[in-house]
Amino acid sequence: MPESKIGEKALDSIIQEMIDTVTNSKDEIFQIGEQSRNEFEQLDRELKDTKTQVVEIIDAGDTLERQVRFSRMRLSEVSKHFDRYSEQEIREVYEQTHQLQMQLSVKREQEKQLRQRRDELERRLRKLEDTVERADALGGKISVVLNYLNDDFRQVSEALEDAKEKQAFGLQIIEAQEEERRRLSREIHDGPAQMLANVMLRSDLIDRTFRQRGVNEALKEIKEVRGMVRSALYEVRRIIYDLRPMALDDLGLVPTLKKYLGTIEEYNNMEIPFTAYGEDKRLDPKYEVALFRLVQEAVQNAVKHAEASKIEVKFELKRSLVNIIVKDDGQGFDTSQKKEKSFGLVGMRERVEMLDGEISIDSQLGSGTVIMIQVPLN
Repeated sequence: MPESKIGEKALDSIIQEMIDTVTNSKDEIFQIGEQSRNEFEQLDRELKDTKTQVVEIIDAGDTLERQVRFSRMRLSEVSKHFDRYSEQEIREVYEQTHQLQMQLSVKREQEKQLRQRRDELERRLRKLEDTVERADALGGKISVVLNYLNDDFRQVSEALEDAKEKQAFGLQIIEAQEEERRRLSREIHDGPAQMLANVMLRSDLIDRTFRQRGVNEALKEIKEVRGMVRSALYEVRRIIYDLRPMALDDLGLVPTLKKYLGTIEEYNNMEIPFTAYGEDKRLDPKYEVALFRLVQEAVQNAVKHAEASKIEVKFELKRSLVNIIVKDDGQGFDTSQKKEKSFGLVGMRERVEMLDGEISIDSQLGSGTVIMIQVPLN
């Protein structure tokens, strides 16, 4: 058997093993999320019942407390004028007061236990909600990986002729992944990590400023540190959003695009008008993710490489068709020349082809770029 055939079978076996492993991991994460969600719903119902019981027992306790005060006043009256009452009447008033005090004590103890149970339920619900959100987010990322393995790798396996071509393509993928990791590492190092380091340095100065220059100067330092923390938080959220926009699952494609473009517009201090036409409806998740990534890649190319000051994005959703136009006023490029490692445009073309769509790129040096995408909704 030729060596290339052996290598091809071995690679197919490795890919299938990867797919099976990722699929099993996705199923386990889904089960964790479902179990946590079911427990969350059960505890939420119990919390509502407990809150109702707390209100009821507080009302009952308040009623008993009023009865106890009245009974004590009655007992005081009887004690002062015991000669007017029989021994039986005095005993009954005393026993009634004692019984009401015992009942009130029991009610207050029950109220204390219910409050503790309510607080414990609220703490557990917060933890479960965090677990569900993390499981959903991780499941979404694994779904993207699984789709990539199922679609792209299988198509690559069929397209490549021998194991050497597969190896070369695999190295390109690894190189692209490593470049993405380096990019994230640089963004985190130059952004949030640097900001947090500055926060640590500035926080050390606050105590010294307070002692040497007074309260007002120390408050100014605290306000500046707070602003730095806010900026670091913004950078972290932006990086997370680039990895996977959570709003895509909750709000849908158009609101997520609007939010994303607004963030890019604000962060890069540029103009990005967004216009949406057509029907207002949710699409299949595979279309929403793919279309979002197409717009994201087109906009990022314009921001990073075209040096554009304005990017126009138009999105039209019809019953069975989606039209996307991304136009920038940047420096443009010669479409007849293929740039080495131009993964952005290549990836966009491959993603559009996977959706049975069409993409056209019209660009000239010094005249900006217009990208038109048309995707049928099957």
